[in-house]
Amino acid sequence: MNWSIKLFKAKGIDVKVHLTFVLILIWAAYQWSVSTGEGLMGAVFGIVATLLLFASVTLHEFGHSIQALKFGIPVHDITLMPMGGLARLEEIPEDPGKEIRIAIAGPLVNFIIAGVLFGIGLLLNQRAIISLDELYLSMGQVSWNGMLAYLTMTNLLMGLFNLIPAYPMDGGRILRASLAKKLGHAKATSVAVNVGQGLALLFGLWGFMNGSYTLVLIAIFVWMGAGQEGKDVVMKNILSEMKVSQAMTLQPQILKANDGLSKAIDLTLSTSQSDFPVIEWGSNHVVGLLCEKDLLKGLQTHDRTTPVREVMRTTFPTATPDQPLYEAQKHMLTGRVLAIPVVDEEGDIIGLLTATDINEAYRLLTIRQQPR
Repeated sequence: MNWSIKLFKAKGIDVKVHLTFVLILIWAAYQWSVSTGEGLMGAVFGIVATLLLFASVTLHEFGHSIQALKFGIPVHDITLMPMGGLARLEEIPEDPGKEIRIAIAGPLVNFIIAGVLFGIGLLLNQRAIISLDELYLSMGQVSWNGMLAYLTMTNLLMGLFNLIPAYPMDGGRILRASLAKKLGHAKATSVAVNVGQGLALLFGLWGFMNGSYTLVLIAIFVWMGAGQEGKDVVMKNILSEMKVSQAMTLQPQILKANDGLSKAIDLTLSTSQSDFPVIEWGSNHVVGLLCEKDLLKGLQTHDRTTPVREVMRTTFPTATPDQPLYEAQKHMLTGRVLAIPVVDEEGDIIGLLTATDINEAYRLLTIRQQPR
């Protein structure tokens, strides 16, 4: 099930909202309705304030995305969730200068928004900058006139909070990029991960002692995010040392486009392979890929005699023997498949690279690099 709904597209980037986003709207409606005693009017105010706040979150993520596009880095989409937004970039550049520019672009957008709102406040003769105590009190009352100050301060705080050097937050990425200039990418990532998880632990303890469960959730996300990205960098460094030809499965089971689905079923049951390159009869040229999920889906609407060409996918990633293993893994993840055909310059089948092959190579290389 796809838990995200597309809202619109801008600059070639899909902006989506996760279905769990409705939880933050329900919370906002309840919080302002009950805390202000304004009932329905308080609920409406809370929803409007939250939507305007997340408009700033969206612009924050566009700041990262547009800067990434300037460096030629594709951006898959932006997804809004209860805890904030996430821009999915094809990759985070190892060039420290580029990473710093991409990371700092988001907070800069928030500061620009706050500056514009401050200017509007001057024109309207309204206060846009208030103290934190006043901001806290404003969240307990319905005041449309106070919306300007609320949005100005939340943008300022959002920008400042994201600059905290807790990797993988924006400040943590700036820290990693700065350290990489002297320590190298891998060592800088290790240091940034440790700093990020240390700060996450402090966030969690502070939030727990003060009853701020939002801060506890942020701490959990930062801790998990830092750990996962740290593992990804380690995996990249290890897999980049190996070529596809060193890990691929030689002489894999192959289907012909005119073979019936029954043959795919037999091969799936009798071998350890569940994804099959498809070639034309009398040729070794790869014309399709039949994944296990394609087979299962095809059997729901076709019988066992249906040719493989009717259910195979014709758009799929491939790899070449001399390609770095990490690069092939990226193509596999982008294509959302567990196996990709390995082909020569003419597109003829040479082998098959599976997720299992990559995992085995990673484990072996990891053990080899451990000190005795």
